[in-house]
Amino acid sequence: MGTKRFETAKGPSQRQLRVAELIRRTLSDVLARGDVHDPDLARIPITVSEVRTSPDLKIATAFVMPLGGRDQDTALQALARNKAELRHLVARELTLKYAPDLRFRLDESFDRMDETRRLLNEERVRRDIAAAPDDDAGRG
Repeated sequence: MGTKRFETAKGPSQRQLRVAELIRRTLSDVLARGDVHDPDLARIPITVSEVRTSPDLKIATAFVMPLGGRDQDTALQALARNKAELRHLVARELTLKYAPDLRFRLDESFDRMDETRRLLNEERVRRDIAAAPDDDAGRG
């Protein structure tokens, strides 16, 4: 019993990763096809960038972002409102013993990438990056 605790502390198992990716693809397909008849979900294209599952595969957290980053609250509310139907549609296409409980979170990695790009484009940072190889060559 002690080893399982250490295995999950290291990160997700191969099974968790495989199931999470299957859920991500299936959820993306369901949303793209418009299988859920909700006007908010129909008008907002949503990207499912990642899904993480609990070790027992009973909870799946989907990290999502509306296209263009707009209407984030509306998209999250629509996903939460249709959670049961989405769970049913995903479970129908997967061969799992239990349909995982779906949870939705905004994927903030897009914001971090934008911030990184902004920083890399600052004149001061570009100057430092350009000077870095010369500085490193003189050391040693």
